[in-house]
Amino acid sequence: MILCRVLGNSVSTVQHPCYRARSVMVVQPVDTDGHTPLGNEFLAIDSVQAGPGDLVLAAREGNTARQILGNDEDPLHAVILGIVDQVSETRVRTQG
Repeated sequence: MILCRVLGNSVSTVQHPCYRARSVMVVQPVDTDGHTPLGNEFLAIDSVQAGPGDLVLAAREGNTARQILGNDEDPLHAVILGIVDQVSETRVRTQG
């Protein structure tokens, strides 16, 4: 799973039938501070009614997207899994 910030909606006039009646969002991977970009933006199908500015968890595996959305045959690549309320870090000490 990837921590991301939703940048906005994606709109298309021509699309694969599996995208009809689904919201496709532009998301940016971010650091645990919720703002520092960590990679390139990508498109993800929204399964939790996220909106621009929301901090979300996303998966970039096609199999995960197909399982969450209940569709085994369509070419789905990424999905938004949840909206994040708060991020807290715990540092673990190791002996050695």
